[in-house]
This record gives sequence, C-alpha cells and structure tokens, in this order.
Amino acid sequence: MTDAGSPRGLAATLHGVGSRSQTGAARGLHRVRGALALAGQAGVAAGLAWFIAHDLFGRPMPFFAPIAAVITLASSVGQRVRRTSELVLGVAIGIGIGDAVILLIGSGPWQIALVVVGAILVASAVGGGTPLVVQSASSAVLVATLTSSTGLPWSRFLDALVGGAVGLLVMTLLLPLNPLTVVRRAAAPALTALADGLRQVARGLAAGDAEVVQGALADLRAAEATFAAFSAAVAAARENVAFAPARWRARGPLGQYVDGADQLTYALRNVRVLTRRAATALNDAEPIPEVLPESIRLFGDAVDLLRQEWESGAEPVAARERALRAAAECGRAYDEGVGFSGGVIVAQVRTAVTDLLRATGIEYAEAPRMVRRAIGWNRRPRSGRRSPGRSRPGSPGHDPA
Repeated sequence: MTDAGSPRGLAATLHGVGSRSQTGAARGLHRVRGALALAGQAGVAAGLAWFIAHDLFGRPMPFFAPIAAVITLASSVGQRVRRTSELVLGVAIGIGIGDAVILLIGSGPWQIALVVVGAILVASAVGGGTPLVVQSASSAVLVATLTSSTGLPWSRFLDALVGGAVGLLVMTLLLPLNPLTVVRRAAAPALTALADGLRQVARGLAAGDAEVVQGALADLRAAEATFAAFSAAVAAARENVAFAPARWRARGPLGQYVDGADQLTYALRNVRVLTRRAATALNDAEPIPEVLPESIRLFGDAVDLLRQEWESGAEPVAARERALRAAAECGRAYDEGVGFSGGVIVAQVRTAVTDLLRATGIEYAEAPRMVRRAIGWNRRPRSGRRSPGRSRPGSPGHDPA
C-alpha cells in the first residue's frame, strides 16, 4: 500500500488530480463546441431584434425584443415549433397584461398579484401548455417590477412579438443548425449505451455473475434519458428540415434516424426486460446454454454496427446481418434447453431483433418473418420449437417476435 505522504504517494495523487482536471477541461471544451452554434444564433437574433424594434419601429428602448429572441432560441433546442410559439405567445401575453394593468391602476404588491393571476388565466384560456403559462406569468412580473408605466400598453407587447419572430426566423432560415449533425450527436450516446449494455449482459450471463447483469440493468435504465434526447432531436430536426430550405438536402440521410428512433426505443425496453430475466435466471440457477450469451453479444454488435452505418450514411446491411445471426443463436439456445426465464430471454432477443430490423427500414410484416427464417422455425412444425419439458404453448418461450 502506497503511503499518501511519501514522494511516490504524492506523485500518484498529483497525477490523479491532473488526470481529472484534463478530463474536466476536455468535457468543458466539448460542451463549449456544442454551444457555439446556439451562441451564434442567439447573438445574431438579439442584435437583429433590437435593430428591427429600435430602428425600423422607432422603439426607444426595446429591451424585450432581444430578450424574447434569445428565450425563443434557447427554449427551442430539441423542442417542437409549437412549444416555441407557445413561449413567444406567453411572453407577449404577460407583457401586454402587465403593461395594461400598470397603466390603469399603477404598481404595487397587489397589482403584481393581479398581473400574475390575469396572465395565467389568459394563457390558460387560450389553451396554452406549461411553457405558455409559466412564461406569461414571469413576463408579467418582469413588467410589473422592472418597468415604468410610460409608453403605450402595446409597445413592449410589440417588442416581444418582434423578438420571437426574429428568433424563429434565425432558427429556421438564416442560421439553421444542421439537423443531421444534431441528430447524430444525440443518437451516438443512445446507441452506444444500448450496445454496451447488451455486451455487459452477455459477459455477466456467460460468467454466471448476476451482479454484472444487475449493473447492466442500471446502466440501461439510465440510458432512457439518452433515448429521450435522441427522440427530441429527431422531432426538432424533422421540423428544421421542413422549415429551413438550406437544410432540405439533409432529408435523405436524416430519414434513417427519423424512421428508426421509435423502433430503437422499443428495442431498449425489450432489452431491459431481457436483462431482468437474465439476472433472475442466474439467481435461480437455470441452465444457460453457451449460445445464449453469444446471441446477446451479437445483438450488441448489431446495434454498434447500426450506429456506424448511420453515421456514414450507408445502408445498414451489416447491422441487419449481425442481428439475424443473434436471432439464429438464440434459437439454438432454445433448442438446447432453457428454463422459464431463459425462454423469456429468447423471446425478448427475437422481439428486440425485430425492432432493430424495422429501425433499419425493413417493413413491419417482413421483419418478424426474417427473424423466424433466421432461427429456422418457419421450416419446423410447431411442436419442434419446444424445449423438452421446459415450456408449453402460450409460455414466454413462445412469445412472438
């Protein structure tokens, strides 16, 4: 054991601190690079909103115009255009009500309360969601506490509309983010987490270590956040391509992600069921044929191949082939004999492989047929699919792909 007070221990401590500092700096630099595009959009939008409100509309101090533009851009990342429109409308409602109340009855504690109540009620009356209600109330508070009653009631209302419109203009037409780049950045951690989780399950199952499998289950549960970010990026990119002519050329490659995002989310959920059953099978000391963890490992490789082929814009042929190999191996495991939980694992591998095939563009009806052909069950009688003494029709081992 190294003494922390010795020169060697001190050197090791300093090395660890230096490594953590370098890692933190690298992560910070990565975050800065990711924020550069948004920062550029926000800067251009803020300046343009001020110019339009001040120089074109003659507003002496249109500070709500750049504020609304920046809020629009910052809140629209990964969200739908409807959300952005709600936010812009909320700013306008809050400012309009705040201006009107202050002009009519002055400012003070009870006026602030009245402004907030009115803003929320109006936002709710127009059918707004949470972003609209919250933004209406907060904008009304800003007006009631930070601004004077000089000027016409609609002046800052106009500022907010100008700023919101400029934000949408910059986001969709002037400086649209590359939707393909955004989606690829969101898809990579999601697919990597799924592939790594499958490989960890395979290692734990092969070694008979339930703790390794439980660790994989925790990681796969945490991966739900990355898949949610992936889905949000796909939705935002779809709209970005629809509204930004400069990005229309990205429609083709982007289609792979758009069509596959939901199916991969289904695959993640099926893999989590698989993982729970793998831990149960080990705890119950069920027989685990060697080909079963191999099947799961192959499926993890298929997910990783899909990530690589999508990133290169290639047809995911290799991912399909590896996924079907995984299905074939799980069929062999079923024939060799599995317990109750093992039958569930086989069924979930089949289902998850079907999800992945559909994510690669295979038609809904064709994907399960391909899985059955890979296993060979389409050429055998129904009774031949049963593991002797293990499962019966209607059991998890017979769960359709």
